[in-house]
Amino acid sequence: MPRTPASLPLSGLFGVIKPSGPTSMHVVDQLKRLICNSRLFVDEEKLKKAPGKKRTRRDNVKIGQGGTLDPLAEGVLVVGVGKGTKKLNNFLDCAKEYRTTCLLGCETDTYDSEGARVRTAPWRHVTRENVEDTLAQFRGEIQQAPPIFSALKMDGMPLYDYARKGIPLPRPIEKRQVTVHSLELVEWKGGDHPYRWPEKAFSAEQKRALAQSLASMDPPPATATTAAAPPVADDSDSGVADREGTVSDKVEEVPTAFVLRMRVSGGTYVRSIVHDLAHALGSAGHVVSLTRSRQKDYVLEPTEEGDRRCVPWEVFEAALEDAGEKDTDGWTEWEREVLDKLAIVDGGGGKP
Repeated sequence: MPRTPASLPLSGLFGVIKPSGPTSMHVVDQLKRLICNSRLFVDEEKLKKAPGKKRTRRDNVKIGQGGTLDPLAEGVLVVGVGKGTKKLNNFLDCAKEYRTTCLLGCETDTYDSEGARVRTAPWRHVTRENVEDTLAQFRGEIQQAPPIFSALKMDGMPLYDYARKGIPLPRPIEKRQVTVHSLELVEWKGGDHPYRWPEKAFSAEQKRALAQSLASMDPPPATATTAAAPPVADDSDSGVADREGTVSDKVEEVPTAFVLRMRVSGGTYVRSIVHDLAHALGSAGHVVSLTRSRQKDYVLEPTEEGDRRCVPWEVFEAALEDAGEKDTDGWTEWEREVLDKLAIVDGGGGKP
């Protein structure tokens, strides 16, 4: 059991195991409800001013996170409290590890299963050996461009607005250099999995808009050095999609899926690696599951000296419903869990 610190309130960092579904901002907002009412992080005099009330004021204590995860993604999310927020930049450019599942045969606008189908393509020709051989193209230093359906801005407008409104891009999407330290195929699922292509599909009008926004660009080769813009034609495998672009009820064969594990530098788009890999295999593909297993020294499972464990989201979820009993030192379960895993930046200086 963690000991009570000699000086309170505290500032520090801790990891949360984010679940798939909510946004990173939603997770942080929920944590605020607990943190802003805890003497672990807030001066007791502040808490006494409004006894019995749930305080969620932003000026109670500073809270932030060190690297957003997509709603689909789960895993390590580093949270900073008080002066710990000043250390969050250290987690943006650090090495990160991911485990992701690629589903072949279908390309989506967002490069993951949260999006809509842009096109389908053959997948039956892809073998485990094909994937393992092709991965070599994606290791080391590569030039990678963000997906056109991303929130990054060009001339003040998000890229996804260009694609949705059919506005030609004023210039090619700027590439960034990233490093893929390791990339390996860890599981070949074949057709033995629960994943299916998204039911939502691009309409003919949406495909025309996307084609128009990309018209000013020369189509880049689908290799590891580019995040190739998706072809907008429906190159459907025989019998896989009907003319309306919805999945046919007649399809009986489940598209191939496989799992990759990678360690990459900050700023790397895992979705783009999966997208480009599928192109290099002569198919199409998108991410159906994504887990961040490491962000610097915060991990799901410690494997190296100095690794730090994270607090499961279920601990906070339970506390939001019922804070529970306090121990002899006056701490609830969620506070004990955080105190046990907290990297203290400052004691007695938790006030912003």
